[in-house]
Amino acid sequence: MDQTWIDMYNAAKAVLGGRTISEYVTAGEVSAAVRSKSGRIYVGVCIDTCSTLGICAERNAIFNMITNGENEIDRVLCIPPNEGKGAPCGACRELMVQLMPGKYKDIEIMIDYSKGKAMKLGELTPEWWID
Repeated sequence: MDQTWIDMYNAAKAVLGGRTISEYVTAGEVSAAVRSKSGRIYVGVCIDTCSTLGICAERNAIFNMITNGENEIDRVLCIPPNEGKGAPCGACRELMVQLMPGKYKDIEIMIDYSKGKAMKLGELTPEWWID
């Protein structure tokens, strides 16, 4: 595993930590790091609400990247509550596809950090509607 994945993991780990914001909102049970094409790492946490207004950690990190003036993703890493393996949900994949039509298939996604297993978004999303 290369240093970039380690740096992304450490950045996501630094913001991981479940907390109650109010009786209706929790945050931080899942964290994510997104590396832009410029090499900068952006982080985000999941935010859950009682009325489905929440957001996944990956999309939060992507929105952080966009807020900071960038719009091309190189890599995505997520730390779920049990620090196990997992792929981005459909909504997160959809955002990446729409953000980078024609280029999204090359985004690297860390599937299992403990095993160093990464896949391209094109492998996870081979026949998306935008193609």
